[in-house]
Amino acid sequence: MARGTQGLLTLPINLWPAETRLLLGLIATWSVFGLLVLASASWWVSQQELGDALYTIKRQLIWMLAGWSLFFVVVRTPLKRWLQLAAPALLIGTGLVALTLIIGTTVNGASRWLVLGPIQIQPTELIKPFIVLQGAVLFSQWRRLALDQRVLWMAILGGIILLILKQPNLSTASLTGLVLWLMALASGLPLHWLVGIAGLGLTAGTTSILINDYQRLRVTSFLDPWQDPLGNGYQLVQSLLAIGSGGLSGSGYGLSTQKLMYLPIQTTDFIFAVYAEEFGFVGSVVVLLFLAVFALMGLRVALRSRGNQLRLVAIGCTTILVGQSIMNIAVASGAMPTTGLPLPLVSYGGNSLLASLFIAGLLVRCSLESADPLSLSSQVSRS
Repeated sequence: MARGTQGLLTLPINLWPAETRLLLGLIATWSVFGLLVLASASWWVSQQELGDALYTIKRQLIWMLAGWSLFFVVVRTPLKRWLQLAAPALLIGTGLVALTLIIGTTVNGASRWLVLGPIQIQPTELIKPFIVLQGAVLFSQWRRLALDQRVLWMAILGGIILLILKQPNLSTASLTGLVLWLMALASGLPLHWLVGIAGLGLTAGTTSILINDYQRLRVTSFLDPWQDPLGNGYQLVQSLLAIGSGGLSGSGYGLSTQKLMYLPIQTTDFIFAVYAEEFGFVGSVVVLLFLAVFALMGLRVALRSRGNQLRLVAIGCTTILVGQSIMNIAVASGAMPTTGLPLPLVSYGGNSLLASLFIAGLLVRCSLESADPLSLSSQVSRS
């Protein structure tokens, strides 16, 4: 199978299996869609604050090119190698997350960034692929691991979530915990263990909200944003106004009024509100249907996988890309408290874009390695 897959990677993309090509097409469509939405959401604020309406989209385009280069590197590298790199990469990433609590830059009440000269690093985004990979290694071998190894890695993964909570970054911590929990469930871990872990996670999240004024205010403003529409509820109120203004078919591409210095963070956390205003209910449903199709494709890759590690990586990658998207949309529409999660491949930001395309590359790689070896050999011989 490995030789067949490597041979296929030397062929033109149009000779890849249909499932893999469809998945690649969905990711490419998502990327182009993201650039178009960001171009509309960013031009006004870029013009007003930077004197160049194209500043944001030009920077995002550079990151997009870098991200797609990384994507193809990931696709052309055997998954086994990424799994071998997962543990050291995750330990380094954990150290970087810990550093954000010491020397990190604080933005909007949370310390999530490390500034290295002209480069800003957000470790919580960059370690997401390696959390999936190491989770797959851990849970696929769970029954063969000694007790001390299980405890060690569970402590490391739990420690990562606690460090992210400490920033504080409840949304990313929740997403990380959800991904690992679903991977553990798919691997067949005892259900009573998983219920207990879920209880611990809920307790940690509730405690974080109670002890951090920053998070508690976000929750209370989510419950009734109109109680303080010019203060803590301002973001959500403006987002709801944008979505509501879109009506059935929207105001048209580029014609959002809420992005004209009314809606804050319109290029990252609340970019969906700009899209919903311009494309309305119909456009919003199209996005949700797209995410449903992508989720089904990811599930199909997982079900067709030939090994436990492959299946768990596919589940983890799909959960992050689709789950994070749904959480971002839920925040913009008032279905959950305001968080700092970007919309994958759409929101502005190089760290998120690189991490998302890395994860997408892992999913495509899983699809390739799950292909029928006889079919691959036939494709290679005909070429």
